Amino acid sequence: MSNVEAVIKQCVDVLSRIKDDDTVPRNIRRSADSVKTILLNSKESPAVRAASSISILDEISNDPNIPLHTRTLIWNIASQLETISVDG
Repeated sequence: MSNVEAVIKQCVDVLSRIKDDDTVPRNIRRSADSVKTILLNSKESPAVRAASSISILDEISNDPNIPLHTRTLIWNIASQLETISVDG
């Protein structure tokens, strides 16, 4: 498994935890699920998937209703995805 695949798998795992957390508002869980779907779409390059995901994550991290622990997880996921190189 390459480093990029490992980063994506780790992010998908955390997004699954967010999606299954009943303390997180429904719209945030829905967005986490859509980011997870984007990351698992193997038809796009990893860089495109990461960029699309970061955009959505940035949007939901600014939601005033997001619990603090979830916002921290979202920021961590975005940071991990930013390590994915555009070159490959």
